[in-house]
Amino acid sequence: MTTFNKIKSKIVSLKEATEVVEAWKQKGIKTVFTNGCFDLLHLGHLDYLSKSKDLGDKLILGLNSSASVSRLKGPTRPINSTESRAMMLAALEFIDLVVVFEEDTPLNVIAGLTPNILVKGGDYTIKTIIGASEVEAKGGLVKVIPFLDGYSSTTIVTKIQSLSKN
Repeated sequence: MTTFNKIKSKIVSLKEATEVVEAWKQKGIKTVFTNGCFDLLHLGHLDYLSKSKDLGDKLILGLNSSASVSRLKGPTRPINSTESRAMMLAALEFIDLVVVFEEDTPLNVIAGLTPNILVKGGDYTIKTIIGASEVEAKGGLVKVIPFLDGYSSTTIVTKIQSLSKN
């Protein structure tokens, strides 16, 4: 299998992810789940995602589809397509699975996978994290990882827009 195909094989449907995660759990493998748009990959994302992986054995990433990103961030987003974002994220060695979801929140994915640990970035509190109560009800943990200051996709987009006006 080529490296490109290995990367692509990490992008799976919710049904496939559920089967894989169940097999991992039966082996005692601790699963971590996080989600987001990840429109323009930057150092803040790498910091957050690598710290998420450090909390368990396998990291599953829920990725908002392009339609979902547009509804959340406006008609000019995303910059990169669902396929491009999924492939870039799957290429990261510390991400084990990527599951694309169409909804505005990953609640269905979280409920389907029931990860051992649910993680979100520093702009959330445990009380505001979608799926937190479902994960905790199954005995799982919910964690908030502080953001690396100075990095955001929105800031990058704004900078590009201001440079193009000059």
